[in-house]
Amino acid sequence: MKKTVLYDHHIKLGAKMVEFAGYEMPIQYTSIKEEHHAVRKQAGVFDVSHMGEIMVIGKEATEFLNYMFSNNIAVMTAKQVQYGFLLYENGGVVDDLLVYKVNDEHYLLVVNAANIEKDYAWLESHHHDFDVSVLNQSDEYAEIALQGPLAEEILQRHTKMDLSTIKFFTFDDVMIENKTYLVSRTGYTGEDGFEIYGDHDDILFLFKTLLVEHKSLLPCGLGARDTLRFEVALPLYGHEIDQDITPLEAGLKFAVKLDKEEFIGKKALNEQKESGLKRRIVGLEILDKGIVREGAEVYYEDHKIGEVTSGYLSPSLEKAVALAMIDKPYDKLGTTVDVKVRKRLLKSKVIKKKLYNK
Repeated sequence: MKKTVLYDHHIKLGAKMVEFAGYEMPIQYTSIKEEHHAVRKQAGVFDVSHMGEIMVIGKEATEFLNYMFSNNIAVMTAKQVQYGFLLYENGGVVDDLLVYKVNDEHYLLVVNAANIEKDYAWLESHHHDFDVSVLNQSDEYAEIALQGPLAEEILQRHTKMDLSTIKFFTFDDVMIENKTYLVSRTGYTGEDGFEIYGDHDDILFLFKTLLVEHKSLLPCGLGARDTLRFEVALPLYGHEIDQDITPLEAGLKFAVKLDKEEFIGKKALNEQKESGLKRRIVGLEILDKGIVREGAEVYYEDHKIGEVTSGYLSPSLEKAVALAMIDKPYDKLGTTVDVKVRKRLLKSKVIKKKLYNK
């Protein structure tokens, strides 16, 4: 398995390590619950160096990405970040990603760790009609995510730049402790915070420095990262979105611009929109005692109407909740359904998919 530059420090901090996307990554240090609450109430820092970084550079970089990407690259300004999808022709998702615009001829794509090679191959196979180069630079970057209400206050102590000038979904080059990092106001937790990119040694230095100098900051693992994103209905590839689930079914149409010029998947999504969705992702509150997990079948009376895509005992809500793909018309708020867990049927209720609100 691959190791990030922070691996030895994770071990020193007592992290429990697991395999994820070919990397040995920390799942937790103390407990998922403690780390989750730290991010909601104070701040936490995550190693996300396993994420992929792909550069698209050239005279037609904007045109190429607008053809490949579901959102509208053409309206982006320099130092802006945009969320969206690479799509198959059938509207299914190759990957969800962030696009960072450096300038009209230079973009950075941050992609899911498990999909790096697939995404790179997908972009490579389509760029030949455009004057662009596609470069997989994932091995050159390391990344940490500093998330939580105290994130700005913590990072501000290490830089002279006014971090309040970095607005939500924008980025800048920031000098931190005499080293230059790319810092964006983005995250995967539903909290304020930053994602910080740099070379391997600089990220290791910053990770250590932040934890030594800020007692209110906890190192956090992938376990808390998943419960945090789940509570605010941020999708996880392979769960709420994949090659068989479209962004419309996942409730993510804000990142799909059907009114822009041609892009891969547009025709299929237009047809799906016009014919009407047959299913969609919803939230579930589990009314009976028990926790449901991914893959659990959902029933209405005696027939199957869907499956759970993610399920947890929510640390913030202190109750069992889930996200599930449900057939229409059973997706209406308040509908009572049953979730099958082993031989039991747990009574549940359809609720809004954003399970937690600040």
